[in-house]
Amino acid sequence: MSDLLRNMLAATAFALLGIVIFILAFVVVDRVTPYSLWKEIVEEKNVALAVLLGAASIGICVIIASAVH
Repeated sequence: MSDLLRNMLAATAFALLGIVIFILAFVVVDRVTPYSLWKEIVEEKNVALAVLLGAASIGICVIIASAVH
């Protein structure tokens, strides 16, 4: 197997692992909050919560990227 193919498979595996870990972390955050994040952001148009959740998502992704790398 060529180095390029091996590296592409490794990158794909690590990307999928990172996505799965992020989804699990997001589900945990959603379960811990006392209200529905979807309802607050989409239906109630809570921009502050959307910005906070976006920042938290970036932070979680940075941690996952560091751990996987």
